[in-house]
Amino acid sequence: MKLGKRSFIPFVTAGHPDLESTEKIVLALAQTGASVIEVGIPFSDPVADGPTIQLSSFVALSHGYRFSDYIQMIERVRSETDVGLIFMTYLNPVLNYGLEKLDREAAAAGLDGILISDLTPEEYLGGDTTTDGLKGPQGRSEDLEPLGAETSRSFGSELPGPFDSFAFQRLETVFLVAPTSTEDRVRRICDASTGFIYLVARTGVTGKQTQIDRSLPAVVGQIRKFTDLPVAVGFGIRSKSDVEQVWEFAEGAVVGSAIVDFIERNKECIDLAGRVAGFVNDTLLPRF
Repeated sequence: MKLGKRSFIPFVTAGHPDLESTEKIVLALAQTGASVIEVGIPFSDPVADGPTIQLSSFVALSHGYRFSDYIQMIERVRSETDVGLIFMTYLNPVLNYGLEKLDREAAAAGLDGILISDLTPEEYLGGDTTTDGLKGPQGRSEDLEPLGAETSRSFGSELPGPFDSFAFQRLETVFLVAPTSTEDRVRRICDASTGFIYLVARTGVTGKQTQIDRSLPAVVGQIRKFTDLPVAVGFGIRSKSDVEQVWEFAEGAVVGSAIVDFIERNKECIDLAGRVAGFVNDTLLPRF
């Protein structure tokens, strides 16, 4: 998976408005010059996503697609383009499908990597499973705290975890860094990542309009201390000016909700994929 300077990374939800449309949209986005395309796997409890992507997930789920349908779509797309492709998903559907099976079958189909939004580096790498330093939807500390953090961690430590004897061998891994992440958390995330580092533009869920956090260049500098992997910034990137600003200090800019919202508003159009590509070219992608 290649992520060079000034990389544009669009996000779409698989199966929104339907899987045939998603396939055409992904191919159209590849033609715009995207370096990597994030394909979101719909999930019934998308805690890291705002209303726009949540709605797209619920629409996709209503079709009854299986995880294997998304992998087959990747295989068809890969036969026509060499654009980078990653899944952005949650731990539940991944575990349900099977870790080794996903690693093997998705890679064989042409998928390059995977980002599991609610998987912490501690869970993936083993060892300490506390979640300090990565607060909010991209970690799980807020979800566990009402149950009693100490009790839940003590109980969990006695049970084998799904990653105790597994690591992705074929798919590259992407983990989230928050603006509030401690230096130790950043180091762990870098250790767990093999594709690129996804830096969250702000704490919270996807989609909400936001100004680029002034601390982000410093966070990127911190990341560079621990890894040579490229850095992409997402959550709230909605305009050409946002993309240009991100490119000043990071390799990639991720745009999700703005594209998903456009798809939802134009889903009845005959040439939806062409309309999406036009929107990206006119509204989101700087030209030089």
